[in-house]
Amino acid sequence: MSFAPFTEWLELFAGGLRLLLESVSVVCVAIGFLVTLRQALRLRRSGKSQGRPFNSIRLSFGSWLSMALEFQLAADIVATTTAPSNENLIKLAVVAVIRTFLNVFLGREVEAEQKLEDGQRQQTANLAATPY
Repeated sequence: MSFAPFTEWLELFAGGLRLLLESVSVVCVAIGFLVTLRQALRLRRSGKSQGRPFNSIRLSFGSWLSMALEFQLAADIVATTTAPSNENLIKLAVVAVIRTFLNVFLGREVEAEQKLEDGQRQQTANLAATPY
């Protein structure tokens, strides 16, 4: 029994899936850029400088980049399944480590900024609720 047709089909499917995952990653970056640009333009038009508005924009863009990194890692995993040579496995491991570290640190920064913003909102709410 020959597995050649199945192997060819699997490689074709994996190639298509990899392309799809890489495309979704690029779309995430593009959407993140457009959302960030829109937020920056709104901020500039409004002239408001309360709190840390640019950190809010960075938080939004960072979230989109984090999602794009996840799709890129998935694409690399799919690519390695069809050609699991030592070179490809080492390449995947290096890329996975780099992306994991980037994602972890980006996630920490996003979380820290979110906590800071939440704290500032709570402080503003408390001040507004305090009678004079």
